[in-house]
Amino acid sequence: MTGTAPRVTVVIPAYSEGPGIAQVLDRLIESVTLACEVLVVVDFPEDTTVPVVETYGDREQPSVRVVVNGYGRGPAHAIRYGIHQAQAPVIVVTMADGCDDPRQIDDLTRLVERGVVVAAASRYMPGGQQVGGRLIKTMLSRNAGRTLHWFARVGTRDATNSFKAYDRAFVERVGIESRDGFEIGLELTAKARRMRLPVAEIPTIWLDRQAGVSNFKIARWLPKYLHWYRFAYGPKLDLPHVGGLPDPDNNESTENKG
Repeated sequence: MTGTAPRVTVVIPAYSEGPGIAQVLDRLIESVTLACEVLVVVDFPEDTTVPVVETYGDREQPSVRVVVNGYGRGPAHAIRYGIHQAQAPVIVVTMADGCDDPRQIDDLTRLVERGVVVAAASRYMPGGQQVGGRLIKTMLSRNAGRTLHWFARVGTRDATNSFKAYDRAFVERVGIESRDGFEIGLELTAKARRMRLPVAEIPTIWLDRQAGVSNFKIARWLPKYLHWYRFAYGPKLDLPHVGGLPDPDNNESTENKG
């Protein structure tokens, strides 16, 4: 995983994961065969995740490093910051709680290298499965995924899942407008659909986290998801109408906010 330019950057937003992040990194390093860099993104230097990742990178894998989000606190800012720090042409976003299957990072990356702009790991296609999780969250995401697949033809049955790979050039073209929650995955899928760019999916088995507490806030973030859900149904758009260019670093504070 070292000594060559990365083919994929893995972005992991993390919040107070502590020692648990080491097991997630172990599985990731064991599973990914492509040259990659791993960016664990935290909101502040005092986060309990930081010393664990720093030690891991020093002792185990130099390609693993922790970066402090400079765009503001919260998962959307962390993901945006990680994407903008990525060096590879393909970016995979995965969670720090171990719910996602890292063995699929190679396959998702290769799908993007073959020409899709978004490659989704899908819980709701044949061969996929969700084990555990809150019932209301599961119902909302499953119904959103099915209706977007059937009626908006977004190219995946699991548009709300954060476990996706992206073509970095595509993300730089369309920009990221999300500022709350994990709706970036839905935003970029909806933008790809509106631009009539290819989206693909592979089945995944998602396992609910075994330790810690989920930071997913349904009531607070649902309106944001609904915005991008509705957006996906619109007519074809060209780049100037999609939502703008990427956030230049000099327009964001380099210090944590909030």
